[in-house]
Amino acid sequence: MEVRGTPRLRGALAVMAAVALLFTLSVALTPERAAAAAVLVSQGKPATASSTEALFTASSAVDGDTSTRWSSAFTDDEWIRVDLGTSTSIGQVVLDWEAAYAKGYRLEVSDNGTDWTTIHETTTGSGGVETLTVSGTGRYVRMHGTERATPWGYSLHEFQVYSTTGGTAPGDDDILLSYGKAGSASTSQHDGTCWECSPDKAFDRDPASRWATSPEGGWTDAGWIAVDLGARAEISRVVLQWDPAYARAYRIEVSDNGTDWTTLHSTTTGTGFKETLDVSGTGRHVRLYATRRSGEYGYSLWEFQVWGTGGSPIPAPPLPADPTYDRLVFSDEFNGPAGEAPDPAKWVPETGTGPNNELEYYTNNKNAAQDGNGSLVLEARREETPGSACPPDPLSGSTTCQYTSARLNTYGKFQFTYGRVEARIKVSGTQGLWPAFWMLGADYFDQGRPWPYTGEIDIMEHVGKEPNTTYSTLHAPAYNGAAGYGAPYSLPGGANFADDFHTFAVDWNSEGMTFRVDGNVTHTVDKEELESTRGPWVFDHDFFLILNNAVGGDWPGSPDATTRFPQRMSIDYIKVWQ
Repeated sequence: MEVRGTPRLRGALAVMAAVALLFTLSVALTPERAAAAAVLVSQGKPATASSTEALFTASSAVDGDTSTRWSSAFTDDEWIRVDLGTSTSIGQVVLDWEAAYAKGYRLEVSDNGTDWTTIHETTTGSGGVETLTVSGTGRYVRMHGTERATPWGYSLHEFQVYSTTGGTAPGDDDILLSYGKAGSASTSQHDGTCWECSPDKAFDRDPASRWATSPEGGWTDAGWIAVDLGARAEISRVVLQWDPAYARAYRIEVSDNGTDWTTLHSTTTGTGFKETLDVSGTGRHVRLYATRRSGEYGYSLWEFQVWGTGGSPIPAPPLPADPTYDRLVFSDEFNGPAGEAPDPAKWVPETGTGPNNELEYYTNNKNAAQDGNGSLVLEARREETPGSACPPDPLSGSTTCQYTSARLNTYGKFQFTYGRVEARIKVSGTQGLWPAFWMLGADYFDQGRPWPYTGEIDIMEHVGKEPNTTYSTLHAPAYNGAAGYGAPYSLPGGANFADDFHTFAVDWNSEGMTFRVDGNVTHTVDKEELESTRGPWVFDHDFFLILNNAVGGDWPGSPDATTRFPQRMSIDYIKVWQ
């Protein structure tokens, strides 16, 4: 059920709260590894060398990029070493030499970086790519050159260390270092378009809040945002989740003092949306320095995440466990006697006029009752005597309403994160009707910020002017209203959804959602794909259920001469498994 603005909710819900902002989580998953497989444990780890030639630094030999390299001074006694972070059993070393290779060298391991044990030695090195089977244990691994094969020094495109008994693969020991940090920026926006878009919003792991540069004086190409990690850290990954106002050209930089910066990554072809950058560098401060905008606006980031080791991290809240879908946690089969109101232990009636320019007035269960045959009925009616069925509007005082209907939710009664949600529903039909089964973030009523920041999951929407089609759609700050992320489903043969009951379901976990109608998959949502093509995923927090049978509104349009009343939306059951 699209909410194209702040809904005017009254009655029982009006005393609860106004609209809310999502506080949600999005964390990276730790990849699995086979215990006995050879694991590359050196990539992205801190590397040092006895010397470097020009810009050919030690880190370039462990960056996974064969177009970069480390080069030493032009003497025989030179070395490069990598810190694996923890004592590791080493089974293989790969040396990818540039033309300046070593004829004589030793491979050594150490637990302290001072006392070394040789695990391989040669005086007949051949250059090219040497894959060496070795055996040793240590935190540090070193290639120590003893005899050059050319007049130049030693130069390695890649220095790769593998563990065959597990070890720590690149990124396995990384943690989110930037969470909860205040940050700083060249400018920040704070107006009706971008409310409190300060730098800290890029480091709160809340994908529904963002930082943006200020429009005062006009947006310019130069702009930056930086984070102080609290202590020196080894940086291995930066994740940028862009608002549509993204940078075409930018640099990722590190610094020990926040003044002198070293570039870890630069591009002139930034793509926007979600960019995950593998980098390698050491510093206390990390900065995104943007130099060319992608459009007429400034720069805006939903998230700027820095991953690595060290620093002074603040532990981020964990995600809830993914569901196994085998535990029934909510069920209503509406088996009460005819005329009985919905179970007040499960359902809250919303009262007042609806959002989206709808025409109905939602009553306090005068239009919602069980039918005695195992269904709950939400009945939309045309009022023959306008005003007689409508209590005074809490805001305007008006008692006039042409249509009445029902809207129920489980806020304060039942809310949950992840699960399988299923309902069997016979929708209302005819022009101008808009029945829906959907969910809103439970903090919608808790924080005081407007839709769509909390996220919305539409399991089923139907508009009477399209009798054989229903829709499932996601709404979030970056994709909402008519630009929501969803898909339609049409019954075969042009059948009308209002003629019979159908089941509508969604399976929802930390990686995505799968929507179904009558068991047929109608729409799948992959979190990574969504973030890479549309914007942030904002669905890692509690949601509550909503049922409503709307009349009129922006999408279905108003009733006309073909519309017939009353119109019933019948719900056979609703169930939630986790």
